[in-house]
Amino acid sequence: MVDIKKQISYWRDNALEDLSVARDLVRDAKVRHGLFFAHLAIEKALKASVCNTTGDIAPRIHNLVRLAELAEIDLDAAQKDVLAEFNAFNLEGRYPNPLAPPVSQQEAMEYFSKAEEILAWLIRLL
Repeated sequence: MVDIKKQISYWRDNALEDLSVARDLVRDAKVRHGLFFAHLAIEKALKASVCNTTGDIAPRIHNLVRLAELAEIDLDAAQKDVLAEFNAFNLEGRYPNPLAPPVSQQEAMEYFSKAEEILAWLIRLL
């Protein structure tokens, strides 16, 4: 039998740690890696929400919009758009496209701020 409270704590705590790593990477101009870790932080917070809602282990998927659906989180259009944008950072972190224009330091800081807001909101939902 799965200890759901332990699963929720695991995902939540790891999300907070990954956000801290993302902050350091973005600050140090390691934008691609920083935004990948920001995506990872949001993903893990959503997985905590999935566990909380379903009472089961979160699936091994990375799509933030789909995870929010599984967690039965009511997203407005703007929130859904932000999660969809962050999905691109998961792919770019794993499979960098050398032809794509890089995200600037300023843009990365703006995205990081969005990640902080989303993560704080998701943690409050737990």
